[in-house]
Amino acid sequence: MSPALSVIFFTTVSGAGYGLLMLTGLLAPFRLAPASPWFGLAAVLFALALASAGLVSSTLHLSHPERAWRAVSQWRSSWLSREGLAALLTYPPAFAFLAAWFRAGRPDAAMAACGVLAAAAALGTVFCTAMIYASLRPVRQWSNAAVVPNFLLLAGFSGALWLCFLARVFHAGWVVPSALAMLFGSAGLAGKLAYWRLIDQRPGESTIETATGLGRLGRVRALDPPHTEENYLLREMGFRIARKHASRLRALALLVGFALPVVLIAAGFALPAVPALVLAIVAAVAALVGIFVERWLFFAEATHTVVLYYGRAA
Repeated sequence: MSPALSVIFFTTVSGAGYGLLMLTGLLAPFRLAPASPWFGLAAVLFALALASAGLVSSTLHLSHPERAWRAVSQWRSSWLSREGLAALLTYPPAFAFLAAWFRAGRPDAAMAACGVLAAAAALGTVFCTAMIYASLRPVRQWSNAAVVPNFLLLAGFSGALWLCFLARVFHAGWVVPSALAMLFGSAGLAGKLAYWRLIDQRPGESTIETATGLGRLGRVRALDPPHTEENYLLREMGFRIARKHASRLRALALLVGFALPVVLIAAGFALPAVPALVLAIVAAVAALVGIFVERWLFFAEATHTVVLYYGRAA
């Protein structure tokens, strides 16, 4: 598939925002993150800013961005519509979470309830985003059980890194977010390796014979291409990346997006406040860069069954 930078930016940045909101909503009520309402203001607004920036960027891939709102009406059958609806439903509990926090001045039952609702909405939005791709059976690299866990783990990882940075800024409650960032990072790394192993080892189930339904007659080949020049299908779904480039980008994603942030966060446990704060922001930014590369590969390595009609063997 052709990597669309706007969609890659959306899944990377919004994933971090929803991950941050999810962890803030779950940890802060139990004093596992800074209990200050001003920390909550910084964390929730930054999370919503990341999520909103990603959502806006995703509309740039549409031919008519002004009609994007209509997609919400198809929530009964479309994961894209469910994603949009879940994203909109995240804002009310997030602001209610903040309001309850400031009203009480400290974590209480109302703030905890709103935090859990905001976390659930954020988690649901990431799940819907992942299901947009996991539900597409013609793309074998997406239609598998590893896609949804990978999206959730990467959202948790990048969100935990930003939560760790903000906790460092407030000089409190950074231990649990740091530990979670290392845990999510390790799990995300293992999940990404498992996903790549799966798509490398599992061959394509479709061939030109199965795609045309003429396999019973023997080997099938196209006499003429469906089109005489490049079209939308080839631009969007016939993208190819050389194996050597994919290998290098995978290594870059693993190093910058996973290994480096985990090492930096671990090093922060043994350093004074200011150096640890610097390492935390570097770790969070590095993770976004690495995940951006990983998401580019997620699209570039995907192949749609339709390319069989254009001479692709399998």
